[in-house]
Amino acid sequence: MVRRPASLPAAVLALALPVLLAGCVGAPEPVRRPVRTSTNWQVPAAPESRMCLAGLSRTYANFTPLPDQYYGAGCSAVGAVRLASLRSDSGMLQLSNLGPVTCPLANTLSGWARFGVDRAARAILGSPLMRIETMGSYACRNVAGSSRLSAHASANAVDVSGFVLADGRRITVLRDWDSPDPQVRAFLATIRGSACKRFGTVLSPDYNAAHHDHFHLEVGGGRPFCR
Repeated sequence: MVRRPASLPAAVLALALPVLLAGCVGAPEPVRRPVRTSTNWQVPAAPESRMCLAGLSRTYANFTPLPDQYYGAGCSAVGAVRLASLRSDSGMLQLSNLGPVTCPLANTLSGWARFGVDRAARAILGSPLMRIETMGSYACRNVAGSSRLSAHASANAVDVSGFVLADGRRITVLRDWDSPDPQVRAFLATIRGSACKRFGTVLSPDYNAAHHDHFHLEVGGGRPFCR
């Protein structure tokens, strides 16, 4: 008596069918997922934009490139990224409340955080930096008291309000600019001086009352200004 082979269960056939078809038409190419991209983002055409993103990658910042946005009234976020964290000499630097920033601003902020703020915190206060607190970046608005668009309206500025150290101390511009502790005052003065060497415009409590609680850090613009 000739025995017929038992029929394969339908579930087994369903699992085997894609493999059998692949053997006939060739195995599909593996899906390559883009790194650090958002849904609508494309590789920028401008060489300077590609160079900026490559430079930001070399700092080991954790970031996501964003699609260009034009909001009207002259406001935009073009060539911007979203920063999740930065790198210090020995670890990750957290960021709070930071919105879109242009790639040049992100690169400049990365260098200042590592070589300016973290190293000053270690040298002057005896503890590494853990987090930079901000009051935001992009905002479609004018410079206070004028009809001129702020650098915030093009995501080219960030307002930094405080710093958290690894030992738990929290240093804020509002509370500690005139601190009775000379080391804290020296730390804030030192990192402002470091910012002035990197950013195009730096405004602090010494500039006016509108900046009593933060450092305004801006890239681009015309003649450098630090106060």
